[in-house]
Amino acid sequence: MSKGFERNERIQFSRQDCALDTLAVRAGQWRTDEGEHGDPIFTTSSFVFSSAREAAARFGGEEPGNIYSRFTNPTVRAFEQRIAAMEGGERAVATASGMAAILSLGLALLKCGDHVVCSRSVFGSTVSLFDKYFSRAGIQTSFVDPTDLSAWKTTIRPETRLLFLETPSNPLAELTDIAAVAEIAHVHNALLVVDNCFLTPALQRPLALGADVVMHSATKYLDGQGRCVGGVLVGRDKEMEEVFGFIRTGGSCMSPFNAWVFMKGLETLPLRMRAHSESALTLAHWLQQQPGIRKVYYSGLPDHPQHALACRQQQGFGGVLAFEVDGDRDAAWRFIDATEVVSITGNLGDVKTTITHPDTTTHGRMTAAEKAQAGIRDNLIRLSVGLESVKDLQDDLRRGLAAL
Repeated sequence: MSKGFERNERIQFSRQDCALDTLAVRAGQWRTDEGEHGDPIFTTSSFVFSSAREAAARFGGEEPGNIYSRFTNPTVRAFEQRIAAMEGGERAVATASGMAAILSLGLALLKCGDHVVCSRSVFGSTVSLFDKYFSRAGIQTSFVDPTDLSAWKTTIRPETRLLFLETPSNPLAELTDIAAVAEIAHVHNALLVVDNCFLTPALQRPLALGADVVMHSATKYLDGQGRCVGGVLVGRDKEMEEVFGFIRTGGSCMSPFNAWVFMKGLETLPLRMRAHSESALTLAHWLQQQPGIRKVYYSGLPDHPQHALACRQQQGFGGVLAFEVDGDRDAAWRFIDATEVVSITGNLGDVKTTITHPDTTTHGRMTAAEKAQAGIRDNLIRLSVGLESVKDLQDDLRRGLAAL
């Protein structure tokens, strides 16, 4: 026992049979001897042991407990337990960013000679990570149309170990049938990883549909207010233990403060996602009726080619939509520059509505061929609908339309 301190058992909320709204507020919370009602932040790099024997047992893995905040921190652990409960997974591992989550997963589970099948309609940096940097480690990636189940089947090789997809896709709202691709993956002894950033567990639960791992950029909706950068992976304990081992050594860990901010974000996640979806659907319908708008991409629209799939595997349509304006890049830029309420930024999932030009920002590092294949045209605009008044957003978008 540490000199001058007494150690008592802490109280943990352990009910896992509650509804998502309850888990978002309660899951993962540990109450210390101080009896705090809010979640504490453990801003410490290291932890004190009661004896040399205890230190040796902790480092040797013989006894559970905190060691060093790179891989054991109570605040980070509380966030991990909460998002794992919400996604329905056995375990979560938090990382420094969403891209760090994908990097950690790949380096923990893949090796030289392995093969990945990836949707061609994933975030631009994800394409670069798989295509450029993983290939340097001898991990090859093939990109397929996310909507074409036959392409997923025929692209798998004997050395394929991982299938990776994002649904709805960024920014064109293309959907992938998670259950069908999970079945394809498992027939070939591969894992299916789903980027669930756009919908979160509030609107879609990939693990329940057969996926093996769910990935989030916590920077987006899990935070919800654009305050911190972070990532997280959720899945079975077997795979997550491998990822945890990489984080412990590689150091791509989440800070305690960021974990605390994300926990605060999770408390309101179900409420926010319902509100984001409602406003986005209203704006998508409205944009379809405006002159100067060539096409709107949003799975909540009845004329979306995969609307039936969206209704089947999602509990909502999310807050992100995209649309093409009449004209070229200059027209898209004029539209964006004419707005006064929305924020011009590449981030999404914020209470503040954001607008961006994917061709020159989020997907700007992709080659012209990759953009063409993914459908990223120079007149495309992405809108992440926040929680402002829909009328005010419509008035602001009218300014953009007038600039065309």
